[in-house]
Amino acid sequence: MDRDNGPRVPEQRVPRQAQVPGGQAPEDGLAPRGHRTAAGGGPDGRADLRFGVLGPVRAWRDGEPLPSGSPQQRALLAALLLREGRTATAAELIDAIWGEEPPSQALAALRTYASRLRKVLPPDVLVSESGGYAIRGAPDALDLNVAQELAAEAEKARVAGDRAQAVALINKALGLWDGEPLASVPGPYAETQRARLEEWRLQLIEGRLDLDLECGHHAEAVSELTALTAAHPLRERLRELLMLALYRSGRQAEALAVYADTRRLLADELGVDPRPELSRLQQRILRADSELAQPVERPAPGKAPVARPAQLPATVPDFTGRASFVRELGDLLVTAEGSVMAVSALAGIGGVGKTTLAVHVAHQARPHFPDGQLYVDLMGAGSRAVEPETVLGSFLRALGTPDAQVPETLDERAALYRSTLAGRRVLVLLDNARDAAQVRPLLPGTEGCAALVTSRIRMLDLAGAHLVDLDVMSPDEALQLFTRIVGAERVQAEREAALDVVAACGFLPLAIRIAASRLAARRTWTVSVLAAKLADERRRLDELQAGDLAVKATFELGYGQLEPAQARAFRLLGLADGPDISLAAAAAVLDLPPQETEDLLENLVDASLVESAAPGRYRFHDLVRLYARACAERDEQPPAEREAALSRLLDFYLATAAHVYAIERPGDRLVDHLEPTTYGGLAFTDRHAAQDWLYREANCVLACVRQATTNDAPGSRLRRAVDLLWAAKDLTESGANSRQYESAALAVCEAAHAAGDARTEGRARTTLGNVHLVAGRYDEADREARNARDLAVAAGDPAPVYWADNDRGIIAIVQGRHEDAEEHLVRATEGSREVGNLSSVATALCNLSRVHLLTGRPTSAIDLARQGIEIYDRLGLTLRLANGRYALGVALTHADRHAEALEEFAEALRIFARNRQRLWEGVTHFRIAEAQLRSRHPARAAQHAEQALALGCIGGDQMRGNVLVLLGKALRVLGQTDRARACLREALALYEQLGAPEADGVRAMLTPSAAA
Repeated sequence: MDRDNGPRVPEQRVPRQAQVPGGQAPEDGLAPRGHRTAAGGGPDGRADLRFGVLGPVRAWRDGEPLPSGSPQQRALLAALLLREGRTATAAELIDAIWGEEPPSQALAALRTYASRLRKVLPPDVLVSESGGYAIRGAPDALDLNVAQELAAEAEKARVAGDRAQAVALINKALGLWDGEPLASVPGPYAETQRARLEEWRLQLIEGRLDLDLECGHHAEAVSELTALTAAHPLRERLRELLMLALYRSGRQAEALAVYADTRRLLADELGVDPRPELSRLQQRILRADSELAQPVERPAPGKAPVARPAQLPATVPDFTGRASFVRELGDLLVTAEGSVMAVSALAGIGGVGKTTLAVHVAHQARPHFPDGQLYVDLMGAGSRAVEPETVLGSFLRALGTPDAQVPETLDERAALYRSTLAGRRVLVLLDNARDAAQVRPLLPGTEGCAALVTSRIRMLDLAGAHLVDLDVMSPDEALQLFTRIVGAERVQAEREAALDVVAACGFLPLAIRIAASRLAARRTWTVSVLAAKLADERRRLDELQAGDLAVKATFELGYGQLEPAQARAFRLLGLADGPDISLAAAAAVLDLPPQETEDLLENLVDASLVESAAPGRYRFHDLVRLYARACAERDEQPPAEREAALSRLLDFYLATAAHVYAIERPGDRLVDHLEPTTYGGLAFTDRHAAQDWLYREANCVLACVRQATTNDAPGSRLRRAVDLLWAAKDLTESGANSRQYESAALAVCEAAHAAGDARTEGRARTTLGNVHLVAGRYDEADREARNARDLAVAAGDPAPVYWADNDRGIIAIVQGRHEDAEEHLVRATEGSREVGNLSSVATALCNLSRVHLLTGRPTSAIDLARQGIEIYDRLGLTLRLANGRYALGVALTHADRHAEALEEFAEALRIFARNRQRLWEGVTHFRIAEAQLRSRHPARAAQHAEQALALGCIGGDQMRGNVLVLLGKALRVLGQTDRARACLREALALYEQLGAPEADGVRAMLTPSAAA
């Protein structure tokens, strides 16, 4: 007996977002999926006939199921179908159906079955010849043949290096299975074929999982492999894949524990040691083999990876000078193809041409980096430097990582980034870096890749960097650049004036380029005219040594040529923080119609004062933004217009976010408590479009909030800023932009406290408490919620009161203070009712359900959850309905009504996924795992627990510890005791770090007596 041949086929793999409790795929109708027109079908008008053996043996004619008769009749049909059109003799068919002891009238019975089948099937499909029978028809009439074709196409795609296509084709083949193949078909032939088909299906799954790991999807694969190894404990290839997936997920102890469990199981069951491949993998894990962490193999020769980003900005056609730097950097980058990673840091003052040089060199080096080029402006020159985790998220998506698989933390993103780049040759251009700390997580980690870094500082603390200090151009180079842009004829006629111009520009490439471009666009000007214009304004350049001032003076050339409306747009738009600005937001700043705003912005783009980031989006270079603000302080009249512009922008974001909140939560009265706005926002009719806006504008929204906390911002802006945080609370609950949201909430809180604004501080602390709650920092969350409530009561502001009461109730539940929890939640219910916010009433009822459950009142717990769902349903609150279903599922689980609980969780999971609530998806998977374990399905419990770990959960490390404990319990029931202990040890470390009381229970579980 092959020790790798497991006892049964694993459940059909379904798309990760479509998975439901228990691992069952949604039904798709009776007809087999993925078939083309088959036997008897086509233009001649004959019937469309299809057969299925990858499940019950069935036939369909024109989409309608045909009667398949008795089990023996189905056995005959299966035997003929699996012969692929070849004739089977009567003796062979009798042996296939009855084996060595056929009935005395077997031949007559066989003829009867054949006659019945012939009456059901179209003419000429079942034929008699040579004393036997055959089924004639197109090969693709049978689901098995379709699956085989798909598997063959998948193998071609794999060989060609197109892993994503290979995975899609294998999944399509696996989707043709509908349970056990040849289900309920008697006879030795069916039994043999059933085992063969089950084995082939497992091989397909193993092949697809192998591809998943090559593509870097190890965290997702752990969940499926956990279930598969439970179903097929002796199949060593599955154990090997699980070890590798765990190791690449940063769970080395568990990976080694899987090996220990496997070795013990094989010894006990078969008296053998693990196969050599498994033992070698264990040794590589023990020594932390660096190649083992590499998820993507080097592409086949001549084949490109699936994702080949080409993000380099366009190089300037008139690039001039810098020949020594071009050679030096080019030679250095070429060495990255060998055994060295090249890091070149270009340091210099603003406007000296760092980016231009880096982009030019990067374009020349492109042939040495066939797997792509990544680019980002780190905006390190200003106060809004891009966070490394934000850049890593963008890079991972550009390299082909789906959004749902991008980790949340910086360390996890950096690790996945390095793993994704391993085996590739990619050039990374990191422009405008703030410091080495910002750069380090963004550097590739293996040979073959290279990084170019530009910065205004010398990065002496960037280990291994090749530093290049870039100075201003030489006079000859400066004149050459000026000539290329303006034209040789005009410059040669006035060479001395041209020298005066480049000298007035301080020989800075950016200043020279701006001045020359203006002259080139004005054919009536002479070079002397430009020199004369620069003379008065540039007398200070000889005295000023700060390069930024030279750049600022250069910008004055462009600004001075603007029409009044364009200059106003330049000044006011430069006031707004944020990485960029949308056309709609810019229209709010300028208080103009969108079309007129777009015309002004495009003029500014033509003037090289604003960049077009994407269709409908614009951004300022950091130095240009500083100059625009200086112009606003100097030129904007009356001065109050600066504040008015920022006020309109804040109004726009608040009004739009309120519309998003309202469309997601119809009937929720929170929007009634927000500060009124005088400038309207965008309105939405589609909920998904509203969500898209919120997540797309997240960084700009949060930057606007932070900007309202500055000392010169009036109190009215601060009050609207905190309400903008309220309306945009999905940004923290979903796990997206959590750190930026927390930073903004803290800034508002501190500013409100300094201003003595109790109302705003109360709301800010409510928001900050919610941030801590989502992250699982319960003591901090309780402190903020308590302070928020006190401030709100003093200020006569009811909304934060019932919100804080609700949050404190949740915190008390988690901390085991059930009496306190009930008191808080009853107050939250009453407070919500007093102001007529039925949505908050439903939320409090669902949370109160949990208290009743924990205090031995399961019936009332279920009733409270149903009351909450009824309110959500009545209001049409789709997203919050998921929270209600979740609460009811928890109550039903603890009432041992597991089937009902799983139905509620399935619906909650569907809604959370549709609304991009990843952390809530994770915690729902945890509850599903809990229900599965209580209903004695440990393999399913382990699978869903792994999905919870991969997605993350509301509750941070505390909830991760809970998931690990549940996973450990499930694995222990499955006999995987070493891996179970590894999970429990990790949970214990988390609990001890948090000072959580659950640590004592886990210690008890880890004692030898408990294990026994």
